[in-house]
Amino acid sequence: MSHSLKTLIVIAFLIAIIWNLGAGLYYMLVDKGGSKRTVNALTRRIVLSVVLFLGVAFAAYMGWIDLHGVGSNPSP
Repeated sequence: MSHSLKTLIVIAFLIAIIWNLGAGLYYMLVDKGGSKRTVNALTRRIVLSVVLFLGVAFAAYMGWIDLHGVGSNPSP
């Protein structure tokens, strides 16, 4: 899998997470507690965040991505 495809997948997840966060805020302001759309949007956001986290952890475990820390020396 190419580096740019991995980046696009992560960016797509982040956009979906932010979209659901915004939808939750919008539904909270518009519905005034009259429906469960806020809860559903925030639940989707949490599920997407967990899937992204587990996906990155699995990809690191399989060696598909290389993790690095802030200020670490890059490998030659």
